[in-house]
Amino acid sequence: MSIGESKFFVCEVVGDVKDIDWYDPLGEKILPNRQDISVNRYEEGSTFLTIYHARVSDAGIYRCVARNGNEEAEATVQVEIYQRITFVSAPSPQEFNEGDNANIVCEVESLPPADIQWKVKGNRIRPDKDVRFEYMPKGHLLIHGIKKSDEGMYNCEARVPIRGEIDLRMIKVVVNVLPSIRARQSDVNATADNGSSALLACDADGFPEPTLKRGSINNNIVLESGDKYSLNEDGSELVIKDVKKVDEGDYTCIAKNKAGEKAEEVSLNVFVQPKITYLNNQTAEEFDDQVALTCEASGDPTPTISWSFENRVFTEGEQSLDRNIVVRSHARVSSLTLKNVQFTYAGQYLCTAINSIGQDSQSMYLEVSYAPKILGDVTVYTWEGNPANISCEVEAHPGASVLWFRDGLQLPTANSTNLKIYNTPTVSYLEVTPDSQNDFGSYNCTATNTLGTESKEFLLIQAEVPSSPEIQQVEPFSTTAVVEFEEPDSMGGVPIIKYRVEWRLVGNQWAGEVFDATAGESQQITISGLKPETDYEVKMSAINGKGEGESSVASTFKTNPIREPSTPILQVKVHSNGNALKVNWIKQDDGGSPIKHYLIRYKAKHVSDWKPEIRIPYGSDYVILNGLEWNTEYEVHVLAENQRGKSQPGIQYMRTATQPTTIPDGTSGGSGLSTGAIVGILIVVFFLLLVGVDVTCYFLNKCGLLMCIAVNVCGKAGPGAKGKDIEEGKAAFTKDESKEPIVEVRTEEEHTPNQEGGGPTDEILQEQCFNNYHPSLTLQVGTGAVMPVNTCT
Repeated sequence: MSIGESKFFVCEVVGDVKDIDWYDPLGEKILPNRQDISVNRYEEGSTFLTIYHARVSDAGIYRCVARNGNEEAEATVQVEIYQRITFVSAPSPQEFNEGDNANIVCEVESLPPADIQWKVKGNRIRPDKDVRFEYMPKGHLLIHGIKKSDEGMYNCEARVPIRGEIDLRMIKVVVNVLPSIRARQSDVNATADNGSSALLACDADGFPEPTLKRGSINNNIVLESGDKYSLNEDGSELVIKDVKKVDEGDYTCIAKNKAGEKAEEVSLNVFVQPKITYLNNQTAEEFDDQVALTCEASGDPTPTISWSFENRVFTEGEQSLDRNIVVRSHARVSSLTLKNVQFTYAGQYLCTAINSIGQDSQSMYLEVSYAPKILGDVTVYTWEGNPANISCEVEAHPGASVLWFRDGLQLPTANSTNLKIYNTPTVSYLEVTPDSQNDFGSYNCTATNTLGTESKEFLLIQAEVPSSPEIQQVEPFSTTAVVEFEEPDSMGGVPIIKYRVEWRLVGNQWAGEVFDATAGESQQITISGLKPETDYEVKMSAINGKGEGESSVASTFKTNPIREPSTPILQVKVHSNGNALKVNWIKQDDGGSPIKHYLIRYKAKHVSDWKPEIRIPYGSDYVILNGLEWNTEYEVHVLAENQRGKSQPGIQYMRTATQPTTIPDGTSGGSGLSTGAIVGILIVVFFLLLVGVDVTCYFLNKCGLLMCIAVNVCGKAGPGAKGKDIEEGKAAFTKDESKEPIVEVRTEEEHTPNQEGGGPTDEILQEQCFNNYHPSLTLQVGTGAVMPVNTCT
């Protein structure tokens, strides 16, 4: 029978019997008053043995003994007790930390003892195959160094083969992983006192999901969200608001779960911008032994302090050869020591504190008191009747009073009518208008303040006319000459204001012109209106306020014969269109004959064919070449032509701009013109242009569509076979199908000295133009009119 089971046994006796008794396995008679085993007699010759809730101790041989007088008989029954499979302790789930030796509890009781087998994921665990697994007494399973991969459902199966009994329990094994934690930045830098915040962040992994908390190592407190700190929902980010220097230190991020806790430190480095905390104005007197200026500044890192005065910067150490200026710095304090104080030391000094975070500057003022000092030129030149100012410039602190004296008498005297005094805070002016030679001579200026008195003598000297300039060389041209000269050795005491240049044909009367003297420029003057290939004499004299000096020795020269113009000087730049070039030329010597026009040729540098030559009338100084190829280098030639021929070409190279990749939208709203309307307008404009060209050709050259109609309908005579004479400045046109770039020329009213001087009258040009009319080329002249350009060569 099984433990806990109740069962009875019957003992029947045949024959007469007086007593029937039961004896337990220990041989003791079973008495009727026992609770666990009872004996009951129901009929004559039979009795019942009842075992209630059998226990292991109830197992054994029970005897039934019958007695009748001296006769005795007995029978036995052997009671065997067994226990069904019972799981005394098999909790689920069972949790372990990764890496621990996990003892999975599955405690089973049974009689006879049951065999325990473990399975996971349907496979039997065999310790002989995997040494990490071990069967323990009472059926426990020991896993050495359990891993997260060992987690799962384990089957604890108990078997009693003798009875064919089997039972099992499913146990969930959970492996907890100790948190791992890492800081996003182990060192965080922040700047104090500017209202900024600092972010400290860490991330943690583990199972179960760890919880995070923040603490400060400095004061070992747990930080929570509030006015100063802000934590996000999972605690991984700590924001420190309005960072101060006191917030600097180490902060701990702690991750905790069932497996344990881990901590990581994050250091907050708080830097402080420099701030000047002490700087005061100072006072001193000239010739004091020394004065020290002190500047203190705070900041982290410790700032470097420097001094500056006007445009001079002072660095650490002695600043001058005489060792009068010394800078010494220690920690956050710097001193600038000025020895043997001079009045020039007065002024504003700037203290600058700099570290890697920023800088701060403040200024202080050094006030130096000193006796008056009189500055300025001691000699002044003038002449009788011309007022002159004698300037007495005084530097003093505190301010000085100024008096003028002559021959011991304070000016002005009661009888002096030609003297006036004008005072400003720093200068006293004595205006003298000499009436006679007696007014020239010495004048005394005396300045006085609380620290002393200073006097200085000034001389008023009679000015003279300048000496003669010296002509160095004369560079002749056809109708002009450039006179190079040296200034007079003596200016006469006052500046030269003009030069008189006189020239003549040898043996004739002198002609002249007065030129303004210009300071700082080259000493040369250009005279014009000369005749070509003629001998001349030239002389010069200088003029100042006193008058005109003597003339220089005359120099002779001979003008050049009429020749071709000099080569134009070119300046080429990319026009605003990008694929256009603006070509400027600077007019040079015209060779003694007026320039009739300019000839422009150009081509892409990588090709050999030139574009048709463009003829531009004289007076123009630039041309714009439109419609060129993008990002292409062009070669440009410009020649000047007069009666004698063409100059050598001025040559320049220039590359056009790279073509834009996108075209910005020109419409920003409103009702713009459609593409069809724009095309229509262009067609109408082109038609009107053709009509205008045809009318021009009719009246100028007797050709074109109108001329054809007039000849065939009206019977007018057509043009003869002989070429027409064309007046200079007009254009002859014939048809040309070429499409050349647009050329724009602006004419300004300019004349070279040769034209002003008068030259040969313009000749009538005898030119015939065939197949060179380009309707796409236009000429814009100074009046604003636009007309086609003749490109005849």
